[in-house]
Amino acid sequence: MAVRNAPNAPRRRSGVAVLVLVLAVVGLIAGVVLVGWEDDGARRADNSLTPADVARNTPVPQPAPLQPGLDLTAWAAGVAERSHVPARALRAYGAAELSERAATPGCRLSWTTLAAIGRVESDHGQLGRAALGADGVPRPLIIGVPLDGSRGTKEIRDTDGGRLDGDRIYDRAVGPMQFLPTTWTRYGADGNGDGVRDPFQMDDAAAAAAAYLCADGRDTASGAGWWDGVLTYNRSVSYARLVWAAADRYAGAAAP
Repeated sequence: MAVRNAPNAPRRRSGVAVLVLVLAVVGLIAGVVLVGWEDDGARRADNSLTPADVARNTPVPQPAPLQPGLDLTAWAAGVAERSHVPARALRAYGAAELSERAATPGCRLSWTTLAAIGRVESDHGQLGRAALGADGVPRPLIIGVPLDGSRGTKEIRDTDGGRLDGDRIYDRAVGPMQFLPTTWTRYGADGNGDGVRDPFQMDDAAAAAAAYLCADGRDTASGAGWWDGVLTYNRSVSYARLVWAAADRYAGAAAP
C-alpha cells in the first residue's frame, strides 16, 4: 500500500524545527512514567518476554463504547477537563474508536487505549517543545532517534529513502503515535478525511494505531487481546504496563 502523503512531509517540515524524541524517562505524571519509545513492534532489541509475562492477560478497564453520531467536540471538551488530555487529541482518539468499531466490531477498541499509547509515546503530541495544533499536527514535528542499534534499540536500516523521517541511513519512528515507515505503509490511515495519510497528523495517526491494534482479529476488550495488541505495538512488558496504567486512569476519567 503506497504512502500517499510521503511527498508532503518535507514541505510540512520546512521552516519547522524537527523534534527528536529523547529515549529516556522524562517525568512522572499521575503515576505514569512518560517514555519516548523508539518504535512499534520490532523497534527494541529486547525480546526477553516470557510466557509468564504475557499469561497475566489482565484486561484493562474500559468505559462504555462511544455511540455513533456523538458530538465529538462537545464530548472531548468535557473529558479533557477530567482527564487532562488535550481536547484536540481526544477528538482524534474518539473518532478512531468510532471508525474502528464500525470496521471491526469484534475488536471492541476503546479510545482510552489509544489515549494511553498517545500519552506514553508523545504526551499526546506535546513532548518536549512540541505543541499540538488545531489541525492535529504537533509542531515541531516529532521524529524519533535513529534506530542504529544503540541505546537499546534494534538496528533498522532506512526503508523509505528518508521520505517520512528525513533519515536515509536508519529508520526513525515518526508522529504523535510513533510509527515506523514500514508500519505506516501498511496501516497508514486518513482519519480526518482530507485525502492524505499523514503520520504526523493526530487523526490519521490515531486511526492507524486503531487498525494496528485490531489487526489479526484481536479483541482488545479481553485481557489476551489487549496485551497482544499493545505488545505488538512495542514488544516491551514495561511499555505495556505503562500503557495499561494510563488506560486505566483515562477510563476512570471518562465518567461524568
